Amino acid sequence: MGSSPPPSSSSSAVEEIVRREVLDWDDEVVATARFKAFSGQRSDWEPRFVFWRDLILKVARHLGVCTVRSSEVRNIWFSRGGLTPLCLDRVLQEMYNNGDILLRGELIDPSSGHLYQMLRRAGQLIGGFRRSSKIGDFEEYLILKPLLQESASNVIKNLAENHWTSTCVITMNKFQSICKRSGEASTVLSYLCGCRKAQYLSIRKEDIIEGVKVSLVASSLTRISSLDYDVLHLVWTTEKLQQQLIVIDNRWKLSRKMALASFKLGNKQAAFRCIRQSKMLSESRSKYTSLLDRVEEVLSNIANAESTKKVSEAIQIGVRAMKEHEISMDEVKDHLEELDKHVQAQKEVDEALESMPSRALDVEEEDVEEEFKKLELELCGETHHPQLQEPVAPDVKAATSPQAVAETLSQTLSKLNLEAA
Repeated sequence: MGSSPPPSSSSSAVEEIVRREVLDWDDEVVATARFKAFSGQRSDWEPRFVFWRDLILKVARHLGVCTVRSSEVRNIWFSRGGLTPLCLDRVLQEMYNNGDILLRGELIDPSSGHLYQMLRRAGQLIGGFRRSSKIGDFEEYLILKPLLQESASNVIKNLAENHWTSTCVITMNKFQSICKRSGEASTVLSYLCGCRKAQYLSIRKEDIIEGVKVSLVASSLTRISSLDYDVLHLVWTTEKLQQQLIVIDNRWKLSRKMALASFKLGNKQAAFRCIRQSKMLSESRSKYTSLLDRVEEVLSNIANAESTKKVSEAIQIGVRAMKEHEISMDEVKDHLEELDKHVQAQKEVDEALESMPSRALDVEEEDVEEEFKKLELELCGETHHPQLQEPVAPDVKAATSPQAVAETLSQTLSKLNLEAA
């Protein structure tokens, strides 16, 4: 997992924050004293150190970042008429020595193996004295640990509000959306993994599916089980179906508008094709919604079992739920491939709409339903057209003996046990 660099901070935005936090910022006498380099005993400069440390944290918190560029902090954030505080290098060094600043190299790589992470933690414990070393000029990115801890706590709080279990498995996209910035997400995940509050997951098949298991309670994560990878695959499938159902809904609405637009332009053949397409999309949506409901039911059953802290029971219920709801990964794969085609079709519909006169598409939303029914009646009354329907998967129970169904579905979770990175 790579992490993108933090965005550059606008000097005007930082200046506004500083003036809001420091009311006497423009006082020349006070500013001159604050900008001096540290000298003498620690007690002599301790108050100024606390001032600059707290101000750095406040600015970063207002900017919504926990990783900052050292060059910006030194040369831009607190510049007054081209002058910068002479003590900032010492402030950053003291923050590093006190543990308020982390370097990227000190964080664990979430995608590394479990053994490597254990050895890395042991090495950090043994080499704890190293924190008194000097921050090199080449260290451009500094991680503010207090803000990193706040971000990690907010992620866990957000997830805990939507899960009633002690742990949860989510996709990497979901984790990044909670963190708002992909670069910050990588840093937060590294920190959580280092604290044993999270574990990176990946499934390698045709697509690489990345996810995270997070502990939502005070205790650390236990070992990762095969069920976690199965749950990740199902959660990823759920998100994929939800996203694509939105595409289908948009295509359905546009097909109806295109039917009315084509009819207004006198092209009844094109209007009828759009009507048939809208009906097919409606049937497809019902089929995909049914699959989504079945997958969500399986996840709910597994979560209910996990909430009782009975992992073995959760695995058994997962297998049984897969049987009861007749979910196979081949079926999921077929549906997702078909849904991908809707994305391309959506582009074609958009292009067709753009080529039509704007007056033809000038239809109020509330008038579409009534006009569409009239159009259907008129076109169907003129010419009989064969109804085109998408093939619907046959009932598994009707096509296969109960014994064969049970045997096949009992192996479903085994099929999901893909190679974990």
